Amino acid sequence: MKKIIVVTGGAGFVGSNLIHHLLKKTKFIIISIDNYSTGTKNNHIKSNRIKYLASHTKNISKVLNKYKKNIISLFHFGEFSRIYQSFLKMNECISSNTIGSHEVFNFCLENNIKLIYSATSASIGNRGKDKNLSPYAFTKAKNLEMLENLKLWYNFKFEIIYFYNVYGLNQICHGEMATVIGIFERQYKKKQPLTVVKPGTQSRRFTHIKDTREICYYAWKENKCRHYSISNIKSYTIIQVAKMFKSKIRYLPPRKGERYASALTSMNLSNKVFKKFGEINLTDYIANFMKNS
Repeated sequence: MKKIIVVTGGAGFVGSNLIHHLLKKTKFIIISIDNYSTGTKNNHIKSNRIKYLASHTKNISKVLNKYKKNIISLFHFGEFSRIYQSFLKMNECISSNTIGSHEVFNFCLENNIKLIYSATSASIGNRGKDKNLSPYAFTKAKNLEMLENLKLWYNFKFEIIYFYNVYGLNQICHGEMATVIGIFERQYKKKQPLTVVKPGTQSRRFTHIKDTREICYYAWKENKCRHYSISNIKSYTIIQVAKMFKSKIRYLPPRKGERYASALTSMNLSNKVFKKFGEINLTDYIANFMKNS
């Protein structure tokens, strides 16, 4: 059997884009594991090099048992990934980000599989003070601590990549798990007012999916066991982004767990974070979207 790369969340936004990139850049077999809570079969890619498995990550050892000897790397992108929604679905968040992720870590550790883990800027914002701001940030911060301990205890090998508000092809535009840019695009197309959570001055860095998948591949290929961040060099407030669409704006009440700044970090725990900046600019992307809508 040929060597295998596993992508959890492979039917989701970032995972499906990564699989597309890996198909072009490598000759390996790709296995996607997704429970389809936010992922969709519409994101499946037709290729005889891909196998899609429907499963929760807490069952990963059982699901991948017959493949484990051939797996060389695992991109773990299949976690619960929304701040406000983690208050509403805390059990789901913990099941995915704590129970599921620890099963993934253990599977990689037991089978000597290199892990590439998607961290979040939400867990390191405000000089680390935001790590308890929401169930989501808490679980992600604890996972980073666990990985550092696994490295200390067992010399576990992994790459960490911090995402900053990813947008672009296959982003979620509908439902409670929709992204900011996805929501604005949907509302713009329907000629609806763009909804902005008060106060609107929350700042964010937005990174296009093409830039995000490039750094994921780069970190995997470099294989230096580092922490990376992928963002845009410029940050915008939510109200600034909404005004780029030149639409009416409707304000929503403030939400629990809301972060008000999106500062880049240079260190997390004892690790230097290597900063990478995307090439695609949000203003150009939105202008092009409006032109073609």
